[in-house]
Formats: sequence, structure tokens, C-alpha cells
Amino acid sequence: MNKKVGIMMSKLTPGTITTLKVSHDAPFGYFLTDGENEILLHRNEMAVEELSAEDNVEVFLYQDRQGRLAATMSIPTITIQSFDWAKVVEVKSGFGVFVDIGIHKSMLLSKDDLPPLERVWPQVGDELYCTLEIGKNGRLFVKLAKEDDFWQIANEATPEMFNKNVSGRIYRTLYVGSFLFTEDGYLGFIHESERKEEPRIGENVSGRVIDVKTDGTINVSLLKRGHEALGDDAEKIVDYMESRNGAMPYWDKSLPEDIEARFNMSKGAFKRALGRLMREGKVYQEEGWTYFKKGE
Repeated sequence: MNKKVGIMMSKLTPGTITTLKVSHDAPFGYFLTDGENEILLHRNEMAVEELSAEDNVEVFLYQDRQGRLAATMSIPTITIQSFDWAKVVEVKSGFGVFVDIGIHKSMLLSKDDLPPLERVWPQVGDELYCTLEIGKNGRLFVKLAKEDDFWQIANEATPEMFNKNVSGRIYRTLYVGSFLFTEDGYLGFIHESERKEEPRIGENVSGRVIDVKTDGTINVSLLKRGHEALGDDAEKIVDYMESRNGAMPYWDKSLPEDIEARFNMSKGAFKRALGRLMREGKVYQEEGWTYFKKGE
């Protein structure tokens, strides 16, 4: 998925794709020219074995580790004029994250463009919708797409999507909720009450549509449906009982605070899960205790 933006730049600008002519070769590659300046195309950045003088070569311009302008024949879909998805390949605490835009050199997304809390920074393997920008120091770096950039590529959700399962990437996260872009191209919002924990930027999450807004966006819940949660709660009770040889000092009249402390669930959820296990003939209650039935 790639979007062009209207920026006009000179040929020898880092972050752009241009065509240059071969000037002359060197032991470690070729020098390319626009008629005024020469830029190195290292052999490691070549897509062909050899080049000849006067050949025209399409290249992507970037800066090497010393900050010098260099060329590569690996043409990325992410430039200073376009957006696309890029995978995180390294995280450096207090510094930022590096992403793979499709060339040999990974590019930095600075901590200044990430949330203050590092626990919601992207991790290796997460994907970001981003572009490239030239900073005040003249260096090339990664820039996350803004809300308007997602609106330009988003699809409009329809009422038929209600209660459907969706998956997507988190592109913005706040205390009040998280914003995602689904695999099918819809913009969604996850209120903080509809998630157990705050997801990371770039994390792939799955949930269900709980509302379709008039503007074509969706509200999403990461919490399981009632019957799905009941299964998890029942499994939690069974696991605990198995760890205690099939008996536990809890039943449907236990105090809510005791249930919350032991199982991290409300008394209502506990009673529903326990009731299910009793209906299925797996457990029974007696004098404040719950036991596995024989054979369970």
C-alpha cells in the first residue's frame, strides 16, 4: 500500500529515487553523476554484476554511516514522497527503533516520534505505516504516518460489519484508547475499557466490531465475547483446582474481594463460570469448598 504526496525535490536529495549516469568505476563500485556531482554506488548495493560508462541507472539516494550521500539499486516503496508499511528490526531504549524500508541500511524512527512510555514502543517484527523525512540536521529518518495520511487510504465501514471479527495494526495509542488500521483498510478505535492492556504501536491485534460510526470508522473491542470469556474463566478455575488436587476453598458464596484476589475476575464472572462447570457435571460444592467430581 503506497501513497504519493506532492513534494518536488532536486535529484540529489536523500530519500528520493532518481536516475544517474555512470561516471567511472572504482575498486569498490561505481561513481554515478548528475553532470555536476558524483555519488558512490557500492558493489554491495548493485543489482547487476557490471555497469559501463554512460549507463543510466535508477537508484535510491540515502546517507551512509558517515553521513555521505550514497546510492543503492534496491528501490524501496518508502521515500520522502511515499508511505508504506515497514517492519521493525531493532529497538534501542532511550534512542528509538530501526525499521527495514527495503534497503540494506535500517532507518531510525526517533524516540521523539514515539510515545513517552517505552512499554508501548514497537517491538521487533511489528509493522509501521511510515514515510521518510529530512531532519533539521540534514539526516534522513523515519516519520510515522499521521491521522490524515490514514484517512486518505481508508475504506468506509458499513453497518454489516457490526460484530464482525477484525485484525489490524495499532498506529496511535493514548490513555483513553488506541487507534488501529485494519487489514481490510478500515480506521478503528479501541476505548481503554475495551482492552485488558494498552497495545504497542505497530502491534497486530484482533477484536470485534462493536459500533460502526456515521463517518465510516469503527469501534473495536479486544475483549472476548461473553461465551468466550466464560470459557477462559472456567479454565482458570479448573487449572487452580488441579493445582490443589481437585479441591478449592471457594464457592458461589465466597466474598467478591477474595475471588478478585485469587482469580482476577468479578464474583459475577466467577459464578457464571462455576455454574457452567456444575451444569457440565465437572464439579460440586460443599460447605464452602468446590470439588472435582470423581472421574474428573
